[in-house]
Amino acid sequence: MRVLICGGGVIGAAIAYFLSRRGVEAIVIEGTGLACAASGKSGGFLALDWCDGSPLAALARRSFALHAELAQQIDGDWGYRRLDTYGGLARAGGAGIDWLSPQARRQRRLGSTDSTAQVDPGAFTAALMRAAETHGAVLRASTVNGIVRDDGGVRGVLVDGEPVAGDAVVIAMGPWSILATQWLPLPAVFSLKGHSLIFETGSPVPAHAAFVDFQEASGDVQSPELFPRADGTTYVCAISSETPMPVDPAAVVPDPGAIDRLADMCRQLSPALGQAPVRARQACYRPVTRDGLPLIGAIPGVANAYIATGHSVWGILNAPATGEAVAELIVDGAARTVDLRPFAPERLPNFDPTRLRA
Repeated sequence: MRVLICGGGVIGAAIAYFLSRRGVEAIVIEGTGLACAASGKSGGFLALDWCDGSPLAALARRSFALHAELAQQIDGDWGYRRLDTYGGLARAGGAGIDWLSPQARRQRRLGSTDSTAQVDPGAFTAALMRAAETHGAVLRASTVNGIVRDDGGVRGVLVDGEPVAGDAVVIAMGPWSILATQWLPLPAVFSLKGHSLIFETGSPVPAHAAFVDFQEASGDVQSPELFPRADGTTYVCAISSETPMPVDPAAVVPDPGAIDRLADMCRQLSPALGQAPVRARQACYRPVTRDGLPLIGAIPGVANAYIATGHSVWGILNAPATGEAVAELIVDGAARTVDLRPFAPERLPNFDPTRLRA
């Protein structure tokens, strides 16, 4: 069996890993680069129970457990570690808030090492793909620009205009999955832009994540998230926007002034960040759906076609359980570990692809 996976983000890599473990030939087709978008530029924060009370609860709990298992089973270091997580309030011009300071430690605890963790998302995606390749998976550097189908369903994809045969096709292109509405009957996947900085903070920064409400001098309220990592860097993200998404992920750049605003927040929040060199100034687009839940499942009316995207801020967390469940769906005909019915694409109306140009 050969499965063609469109998209080389963490979801595509996870699907390839679990399919390859089942003896399926998985081909990940990615035109820009592995983990080139949100999968390589997100925070990598993991939470066991933050989705409890929502349809995501079972998916998140299963995935949190899989992250711990994969850290023991797959070779490589992607910075997996458990965290203490805090939240609190900061105002522009006030005293600096740093997770190392007494003031920061008095923030409300949101999670402990029992319930929160982290990974370096780009390194995690790469490790999943390498592990999949050891089981026969292939990463192909090409661009998917169409689907090959007949009355019986999908028979492959068009790659740079040439047909590539496959027994099944999975759309896992993050927010760029909206392009697949030109080929298949699918709901819309929208994009939400976020900005981030990575600081070279060094080894003294401990495993204490912080979610902070911060009021800028302008009066605007932001919610920066601070994630020290095991490699001595600290990731900080904030400032979302709805700037139109380019067709090429390599063309994504920060909004004018957004990085300067984020850097100013960091200086006020943490003396450690204010003194640290900046390794990366970046932006990415998260995939979101109309109801906030991912699209995971078979595409109605088209045999052998599947979708897995729209995970919003929980893409890194929920990638392992998504990959496991999609592999079960393709190989066994049904997902066994997680109930995918809440994420079925038919729950939402299909998008009119003629609106793409607008």
